[in-house]
Amino acid sequence: MHDMKIGIDLGGTKIELIGLNSAGGERMRKRIPTPQGDYAATLDAITQLVHEAWDEIGVQSHVGFGTPGAISKATGLLKNSNSTCLNGKPLLQDLEQRLGRPVRISNDADCFALSEATDGAAAGAGIVFGVILGTGVGAGIIVNGKPLSGPNAIAGEWGHNPLPWPKDDERPGPSCYCGRMGCIETFLSGPGLSHSHWETTGQMLTSVEIVENAESGNVDCEHSLKVYEDRLARALAHVINILDPDVIVLGGGLSNCRRLYDNVPKLWGEYVFSDRVDTLLAPPKFGDSSGVRGAAWLWGK
Repeated sequence: MHDMKIGIDLGGTKIELIGLNSAGGERMRKRIPTPQGDYAATLDAITQLVHEAWDEIGVQSHVGFGTPGAISKATGLLKNSNSTCLNGKPLLQDLEQRLGRPVRISNDADCFALSEATDGAAAGAGIVFGVILGTGVGAGIIVNGKPLSGPNAIAGEWGHNPLPWPKDDERPGPSCYCGRMGCIETFLSGPGLSHSHWETTGQMLTSVEIVENAESGNVDCEHSLKVYEDRLARALAHVINILDPDVIVLGGGLSNCRRLYDNVPKLWGEYVFSDRVDTLLAPPKFGDSSGVRGAAWLWGK
């Protein structure tokens, strides 16, 4: 138990803790509801969770945290988090003070990508692009086993670029909470797929319902998924042209749509500036657990 690393995924609805041994074996898992809109209560809950884990293993092991948003290089405070009570707060300093030891914090998309690059679907690959297709769209970039952060702590913020090679009916695109229009997130998130389907059919369905209905032969839902696949192919072709990753791993709710892994690589060659594309598009090995696993790997394997 002494070689254990602890990872914590600080989500909007739940706080989850995992303990991994150096081989990646899961030794413990705990989850509690996130105190809603209360920063101090959130710190208390995390502190209690970690101390319970430390008591159980009998040693104060390393702890890594995955959070929505990022630590600003300018202020040291958290920014860009959809759990808005965390924004503008010195989360890193407060956690270190509460726990009495150094901690590491990274964006939840970076943690997802790190998990899949360490011992998941992209284990051993040189450059990994880990995509979240969920209520939002983001990504993490792993190079030679380490997360790429950058001077602005925004490497991988791919969801807030415009959809590439837009068609006339995609301009200017839906409004995004970031203040712009036509962001990739507004097309490729779960709500983005629902909105696009509603615009063309007048039917309000969830992304899960659209996928299920397409499978059972619904023509409208099949059309919406074909449009989605072409948009995802364009958006990922942009990434391949800039980053040229070995593996792209999909995460988030839409990563469960199995047809994406066959269909999107058949489409992206048209947009990638190369005579052939050897990038692999892969489903996640650890699914929803990748964020919390990656938080544990922030201290290395």
